[in-house]
Amino acid sequence: MDSTRKLWTGLAILLISSFAVLLWVGSEVHRQAPPMPDRVVSTDGSVVYTRADIEQGRQVWQSIGGQQLGSIWGHGAYVAPDWGADWMHREAEAILDIWAAREHGVDSYKSLDAPTQASYTARLQALLRPNTWDESSATITLDADRVAAIEQVAAHYISLFGNEAETAGLREAYAMRNDTVGEAAHRESMTAFFWWVSWSQVTQRPGQEISYTANWPADQMVGNTPPPSAFLWTVFSVLFLIAGVALLGWHYAVNHGDEMAPVLPKSDPLASIRITPSMRATAKYFWVVMALFLVQILLGATTAHYQVEGQEAYGFALSEILPYSLTRTWHTQLAVLWIATAWLGMGLYIGPAISGHEPKFQRLGVNFLWICLIVIVVGSFAGQWFAVMQKLGLAKNFWFGHQGWEYVDIGRFWQWFLFVGLMLWLTLVGRALWPAIRHGGESRSIVSLLFLSVVAIGIFYAAGLMWGEHTHLSMVEYWRWWVVHLWVEGFFEVFAVAVIAFLFTRLGLLQVKTATIAVLFATIVFMAGGVLGTLHHLYFTGTPTAVIAIGASFSALEVVPLAYVGFEAYHSYKLGKATPWMARYRWPIMFFIAVAFWNLVGAGLLGFLINPPLPLYYMQGMNLTAAHGHTALFGVYGMLGVGLVLFCLRGLKPDVAWNDGALKVSFWAFNIGLALMAALTLLPIGVLQLAAALEHGYWYARSAEFMQQPLIDLLVWLRVPGDTIFSVGALSLAWFMLRLWIVPKREPLPLGEGVAEARS
Repeated sequence: MDSTRKLWTGLAILLISSFAVLLWVGSEVHRQAPPMPDRVVSTDGSVVYTRADIEQGRQVWQSIGGQQLGSIWGHGAYVAPDWGADWMHREAEAILDIWAAREHGVDSYKSLDAPTQASYTARLQALLRPNTWDESSATITLDADRVAAIEQVAAHYISLFGNEAETAGLREAYAMRNDTVGEAAHRESMTAFFWWVSWSQVTQRPGQEISYTANWPADQMVGNTPPPSAFLWTVFSVLFLIAGVALLGWHYAVNHGDEMAPVLPKSDPLASIRITPSMRATAKYFWVVMALFLVQILLGATTAHYQVEGQEAYGFALSEILPYSLTRTWHTQLAVLWIATAWLGMGLYIGPAISGHEPKFQRLGVNFLWICLIVIVVGSFAGQWFAVMQKLGLAKNFWFGHQGWEYVDIGRFWQWFLFVGLMLWLTLVGRALWPAIRHGGESRSIVSLLFLSVVAIGIFYAAGLMWGEHTHLSMVEYWRWWVVHLWVEGFFEVFAVAVIAFLFTRLGLLQVKTATIAVLFATIVFMAGGVLGTLHHLYFTGTPTAVIAIGASFSALEVVPLAYVGFEAYHSYKLGKATPWMARYRWPIMFFIAVAFWNLVGAGLLGFLINPPLPLYYMQGMNLTAAHGHTALFGVYGMLGVGLVLFCLRGLKPDVAWNDGALKVSFWAFNIGLALMAALTLLPIGVLQLAAALEHGYWYARSAEFMQQPLIDLLVWLRVPGDTIFSVGALSLAWFMLRLWIVPKREPLPLGEGVAEARS
C-alpha cells in the first residue's frame, strides 16, 4: 500500500508540473506568435492586403479542406505542396527575375552567370528577411519589387484554384478538382493568407537571426537554414533517450523476477461475469466500429490512387463528386472515430463487468449515446461535403462544415455535440464503476486509474473547443495538438493500459498488487514524456525557441516506455499458454503483442526518426511522417482497439465457437499489409524526399516536378500489394464478427463448479 501511495503521489506531482509548463508555453506562444497586420502596404503607400483579406483567405482555405489539401507550416496532406513553402520560393524567384529583366534584359535570373546569381541571392535575403512590422500602426511595409512579385505569384494561385487551362496540369498533379474555389474574390483573398504564412517563414523575429518559424522550411535561396537550437537540442534528445532507456532497464532488472507467480485458475474467471442489458447493448458499437473501419480502408485506397491519376479513378472523374481533400478528410477522421468508438464501447461494457452493478436506465443511456454517435458521423460528414464542394458558404462553414484542421476537421457544432456525447459516456461509465471504487479492495487503484482516464478522455476533448474561427494560427496548432496528442495518444492509452491490467488480473494471469504497481509505473513513465512531448509537433508553427528545447527533451522520453511495453507483452504471451482455457483469449492477447511490436517500430523507431528538431526540420510533412503516422495510429491504437473489441465479443458470445482461421488471417494480414505499405511505399518516397530537401530545399521535395517522377508513381503503385493484404485482414475480421451472430456454432463453456449458475 505504501508503494502504491508513493506512485499515486508521484503521478499527481508529475501531471501538475507538466501541465503547468505546458500552459506556460501556451502563454508564450500567444505572446510571441507572428503578428497579424491590419494592413500590408507598399513603400509608395498603396495597400497590398488588409487583415480582413488575410482572415477571409484563411476561411476560404479551411472551407476547401485546409490541411487536407496540401499543408501549412508542414502540417497536412502530402500530394499538393506546402503552400507557404511553395509561395516563398515562387516569390523569391519572381523577385530575382524582375531584377534580371530590369538590369540585364533577360527573362530569367537562371540565365545569369554564377557570380551574379550569388550577388542576387545575397541581395534577395537582405530584402526578404528584415522585419518591417510596425507594432504602433499594425502595418507591414514592402518594397515595390516585392509587391510586383507578390502580384505575379497571386495570379498563379488565382489561376490554380480556378479553372484556367494554363494550370490544369498542376491541378491534376496536386489532385485538385477544377474550380476548387469557385468565386474569384475568394481566390484573391486566399492569396493574402498564403502570403502571410510565407512572410512568417522568412521574416526574422525582432532582435533574432531566425524567422518566426525557426527558419523552416529549408530554402537556402532565402536564407532558411537550420537554426543552432535545432542542432543543440537534437543532441540532447539523443542523450535523454539513452539515459531513459538505461534507467528503465535498471528498474526492470531490480523490480522484476522477485514477485510470486500467480496461481492460475482451473477455469475461465471471466466466464462468470453476468452480462447485463447495457453490456449486451454495446454489441452495436462494435458493428459500427467494423463498418467505419471498412469505409475508412476504401477511402484510404481512393486517396492513395489520387496521387497517381490526380483527378480521376480509372478514367472516372471522381474529383467532381468526391475530391481528394474530402476523401482524405474522411479517411483520417474515420481512423480516429472507429478506434475511439471501439474504446468507448469497451468502457461501457467493462463498467458493469467490474462492479457487477447495472445502474438504472444504463441500457437506455448506452442506446441513446449510440444514436448520437451515428448522427454526429453522418451530420459532420455531410457538412464537410457541402463545404468542400463550395455549397455551404463561408458564414456557416466554421460551425457546420469543414474546419480544415487535420484530425479535428468537423464543424464546431458537431464538436460540441461530440463533447456532450463524451460527457454522457463519462457519466455512464463513471456511475457503473463507482460502486467498485467505493467498495475498495485490491483492485481499487486500477479501477481508480481507469475512472480517472475516463474523466480525462471526456474533459480533454474540450481542448478542441478552445479556438475560434479567427484565433491565431499558432494558437490553433497549440490546442489542436492537445486533442491529437494528449487526447488520442495520451489518455486513451492510459485507459487501455488500465483495462488490460484489470482483464489480466481477473483472468488470474497477474497478481493484483503486481499489476497495480506496474500500471501506475507505466502511466508515470508514459506521462513523463507524453505531456510535454506534445510540443514536438510545434517546433515550426510560429512558436518561440523554448518549444524546441522542451519538446525535444521530453519527446525523446516518449520512446522509453515502449521498451517496457515490450517486456510486458512477452510476459503476457507466455502466460497466454499457461492453461487450456486461455486458448479462448489467444487472439486478443496476440493483438496486444502486435501493439507492443508496432509501439516499438511505428511509434518508437519511426517516431524518433522524425521527432528530434534537426530531422523534423527536413522531414515534416513528408512521407516519412506518413510512415510514422500509419504504423503508429493503426499499428498501436488500431490493433489495441481490435484486441479490446475481441475481449468484449468473447464475453458477449461466451458459448459461441470462434473461427480461429478467420482471426489468424486477419491478424497476419493486418501486420504484413501494414509492414508492406510502409516498406514499399511510404519509407522509400520519404527517403527520396529527404534527399531532395537536403539538396534543393523543402519546396522542391513537395513540388509536382519531384512528386510526378515515374519512380514516385511506381512506388505509389507498390502500395497495392500491402493495401490488398491489409483489406483481406479487415474483411476476414468482418466475416468473423458476422459468424458470431449469423448461424453461430455453439461450444460448451469451460466453467468450473458453480460458475454456470453465476451467469444465469
